[in-house]
Amino acid sequence: MKKLINEPDAVVTEALIGMQAAHPELSIDVEKQIVYRGDAPVAGKVGLVSGGGSGHEPLHGGFVGMGMLDAACAGAVFTSPTPDQMLEATKKVNSGAGVLHIVKNYTGDVMNFDMAAEMAAAETGVAVKSVVTNDDVAVQDSLYTAGRRGVGVTVLLEKIVGAAAEEGRSLDELAALATKVNESGRSMGMALTSCTVPAAGKPTFELGEDEMEIGIGIHGEPGRYREPLGTAAQIAERIVEPIIEDFPLKGGENVLAFVNGMGGSPLIELYLMYGEVAKILEGHGVSIARSLVGPYITSLEMAGCSVTLLKVDDEMLKLWDAPVNTPGLRWGV
Repeated sequence: MKKLINEPDAVVTEALIGMQAAHPELSIDVEKQIVYRGDAPVAGKVGLVSGGGSGHEPLHGGFVGMGMLDAACAGAVFTSPTPDQMLEATKKVNSGAGVLHIVKNYTGDVMNFDMAAEMAAAETGVAVKSVVTNDDVAVQDSLYTAGRRGVGVTVLLEKIVGAAAEEGRSLDELAALATKVNESGRSMGMALTSCTVPAAGKPTFELGEDEMEIGIGIHGEPGRYREPLGTAAQIAERIVEPIIEDFPLKGGENVLAFVNGMGGSPLIELYLMYGEVAKILEGHGVSIARSLVGPYITSLEMAGCSVTLLKVDDEMLKLWDAPVNTPGLRWGV
């Protein structure tokens, strides 16, 4: 195992210390492993809280700031944060307008966020609503999930709903918008290599030099099938066509196309992949209204990519274009 670390058990804590040094505009509780907006709670604004296991950076802590999240809870690598972390974050970002939990559909995350919402209501009376993302079309159930996994749509949802929260929309309005965004998006990913969890010290799974896994999850969960390594064009077809079929996506519709890196694939390859994705969409008569390319929801150093397609309307595009200022996404400011 070759990693830029000191001790495996200290990776998350020391990463948060480094993040605080790099981003003094944030308020980071290193002991409780929670990242906050520096101005939280924002008066009159619904608080947005998300979180999950570490190892997916910049998700979620890198998306804390104006226009996205108010707080993010960091669990151990590939492990859900605790209900106590989520409760603490919920209380701290509550300005009286309520709090929205954005939860990826992994069993631990869903269970712990549910517990935190119940605890928050019992202790403080804060109104909490939750929206669960479940956009992965690859498999119905997995090692970590009942139902579909929550993956790339989570990033897009946090941006769009974050912009709406900045406008002062109510908790009910934001929950409805988040549900709409989740239902409008589909994702699928693939891997060229495994990844190594620092505490484990060895790859999560074995993948031959001439093999690729189609349909993996962000924790290295198995996908639909393993096959010989293909070209970028073949890979794009393997993961984009199932997304189009699942909607189904029709000619004349507009999408936000998100090509995401899993952590180990360079941007030159991701942009090449984006070109292949764009060709497929053009062949189906689907227009790309907006794009996002880069490693935004990763799996440590896994090589590979995922594609997320989000059907967009004028409201979503307006909210996507709205200013955002976080470590992971920044424009219009």
